[in-house]
Amino acid sequence: MTPTATPRPIRVSTVLAATLLLSACSGSGEDVRVTLCKDMVAVKLAVAEPVNWTQATTETRGKEYAAVKLSWSDPGGQGTASCYYNYDAVEDTALALADPLSAFSTSPSKMLFNGSALSRPDLAETVKQAMLKQGRSLIDAAKNALK
Repeated sequence: MTPTATPRPIRVSTVLAATLLLSACSGSGEDVRVTLCKDMVAVKLAVAEPVNWTQATTETRGKEYAAVKLSWSDPGGQGTASCYYNYDAVEDTALALADPLSAFSTSPSKMLFNGSALSRPDLAETVKQAMLKQGRSLIDAAKNALK
């Protein structure tokens, strides 16, 4: 009996689905808003090496906003950034009580980078570049899983 090979598109789809599931289940446990804000800082710093995070905190202000506040140090000095997320829940739920950040948008409405607010177009471009960075990382992980 001759074994039949699985067609490549099916293998790629299967590995990609598994990668997505694993990335959702076995991630760092870091909130997506924190991860996105960190990636946005990396985009603004335009550095290839990892950023040395010295602090990452979150706070919520009722139904006003949630803020992710970051500090870092690098050879060029130190810096700070704050990403603000609008309240996005339709109603209060048990999930929002257990995880207060879940009631807020996953895309920031405002970013302060070293004390200066990004303009709307700059914010949009920074979010876009950070999400592209995340997508490339996911694709690289899927490619490595195929090897």
